[in-house]
Amino acid sequence: MSNLSNSFASLADFADKAEELTAIRRHLHAHPELSFEEKETAAFVAEKLESWGYEVTRNVGGHGVVGVLKQGNGRRSIAIRADMDALPIAEATGLAYASTRPGTMHACGHDGHTTVLLGAAEYLARTRRFNGTVVLVFQPAEEAGKGSGAQAMIADGLFDRFPCDAIFGLHNHPGAPAGTFLTRAGPMMAASDTITIRIAGKGGHASRPHLTVDPVVVAANIVMALQTVVARNVDPTDTAVVTVGTIHGGTAVNVIPETAELGLSVRSFQPKTRVLLEQRIRDMATSIAAAHNATVTVECDHGYPVVLNSEAETAFATEVLKELVGADKVATCPMIPGSEDFSYFLEHKPGCFLRLGNGENSPILHSARYDFADESLVPGAAMWARLAERFLAAP
Repeated sequence: MSNLSNSFASLADFADKAEELTAIRRHLHAHPELSFEEKETAAFVAEKLESWGYEVTRNVGGHGVVGVLKQGNGRRSIAIRADMDALPIAEATGLAYASTRPGTMHACGHDGHTTVLLGAAEYLARTRRFNGTVVLVFQPAEEAGKGSGAQAMIADGLFDRFPCDAIFGLHNHPGAPAGTFLTRAGPMMAASDTITIRIAGKGGHASRPHLTVDPVVVAANIVMALQTVVARNVDPTDTAVVTVGTIHGGTAVNVIPETAELGLSVRSFQPKTRVLLEQRIRDMATSIAAAHNATVTVECDHGYPVVLNSEAETAFATEVLKELVGADKVATCPMIPGSEDFSYFLEHKPGCFLRLGNGENSPILHSARYDFADESLVPGAAMWARLAERFLAAP
């Protein structure tokens, strides 16, 4: 293990880069840009990569930047992705490097994700201790929710223009100690869908309900019935969530309205479960409405798919992490009901999405008080460098 550890990037190789990485991260934090608006961030990234000798392609799927570095005659290639966009949240940290753009902040840590990949990029270009091709993917619009940056980059020919054998990515993880890592093979983060149920009845005076078809009553019955969708349809060893987040109907207490509407958030960890949930919700809403002489329309807006880590790449990444920081700092990640558009990449290539600890007392993601932990910059950068070197180890 010691000989192997000495052959590839280590934490010690990045110790003198901590101050530089912190400065980059805080610069990005102070200058956040929303999804589809990452022009300055993309230019910053591209200029850094070009200065280090990468072949850089800009405007891939919007403001996406791809840096390619080839070394030796190796035929293998690895892709590593970092997201760049911020959120429409007013920062409340009070930090000296807080957002300079009112109403916009890096409340999800993409400033840190971009920085750790830049740190690895500089190291790999300087040392060139690999044999093959490194493809660095700096992605816009992860927070878009629909028509995201991953989808746009893939549609713009990402994997045809920049071939790779596997792709890796990370997200910071509030609640886990800074500098630690979490991995999980198979389903890791949930698919997220939004379902809208519109109920059409027959309105009338509240004093004469027998002359109406009350859509509010239909909606109430559907809400209660939906509580059984997971409990009585999904395998107990599987995990899913059906939440009714909105219910709208009527504008006056003495009027039975013509229509009512329900808004649902649906989360699942298996593709087959995702299909099952949508079908059962449709069937249940339709049958309940029919029983009350009402009609419904059910619309499903499919969000990000399941983050499905491949077994071999997850095992490889876990091994590399244990070499880097020790087995005691690498844990199994719990299944996370949040969603992530890295899932689209994993539909095209094998790979692994992992989590980097952001501190046990870190504010939650998307909080106005959140901040990426600078203590995780060196471990994150060293991890990407070592992973690339190990994946592209010279024969």
